[in-house]
Amino acid sequence: MNRAGALPIHVTGPDGPWEAVSAALERRGSVVVYATWGEWLTAALADTSLRPLLGRDWQRYRRTPDAAVRYRFVTSRMVVKYTAAAALRTDPAALDLSYRIGGRPYIRGMSQIDVSLSHTEDLIAVGVSRTGRIGVDVEPAGRRMSFELLRDRVCIPAEAAELDRMPPERQVAEMLRLWTLKEAYTKALGQGLRLGFTEFGFGLADGGLLGPDGSPAGGGAWSFATHRVLRRYLLSTACHDTGLDSARDTAVETMLDEGFMGAVEEELGAR
Repeated sequence: MNRAGALPIHVTGPDGPWEAVSAALERRGSVVVYATWGEWLTAALADTSLRPLLGRDWQRYRRTPDAAVRYRFVTSRMVVKYTAAAALRTDPAALDLSYRIGGRPYIRGMSQIDVSLSHTEDLIAVGVSRTGRIGVDVEPAGRRMSFELLRDRVCIPAEAAELDRMPPERQVAEMLRLWTLKEAYTKALGQGLRLGFTEFGFGLADGGLLGPDGSPAGGGAWSFATHRVLRRYLLSTACHDTGLDSARDTAVETMLDEGFMGAVEEELGAR
């Protein structure tokens, strides 16, 4: 199953549709949602329980001087927490969102699920997987990328050869799609820009993962997809399947150890 190929779900606010998110995760083992920060802003500013919801991010939110940056920050963290909560069938405030070196988010005490966040302009995208690593990346669909400038910095020889045969307008569009796919894949690996884009590639026709020499790679464990959302953005997903049973129980009570859950409840009770 191409888990990354499923259509992302538009969540327009804290009301969801979270049942669709939970159902998608149960069927496929992963889910991607998207929203705009403007859709969530009113709810964020009106939420009297925002401080416990943000948890350790509260101080960063309060200390961010630029209002636009502050609003993007709070809404993106809300989307992450609500999406993870829908996947785990729990309250968003019960989840402790933390960050690895490089800024990749994760839910403390729940190594069984993987989380990815991407945003550009007013778009926020969040991916959650319980079958392996997941990465998401978003870019404005109208972003202009110079094929001549980036050809040898972004493309492996097999990709460059395919792009060379395309008319200029299609070259630009395919270069942008490749860029978002490579960003999503390196995010899923936890490498970010540390992994050079010329160290791997994608077949432009089938979207399969390629090694630097153009040979098939990944053994079928990875799936990739790109979707246009809100008519003006590209959203790419890289999803890894470890082969674990995607139908296993992911209720938060069964995934958290008792000591950690007790610590979270004690912390929430003290606020």
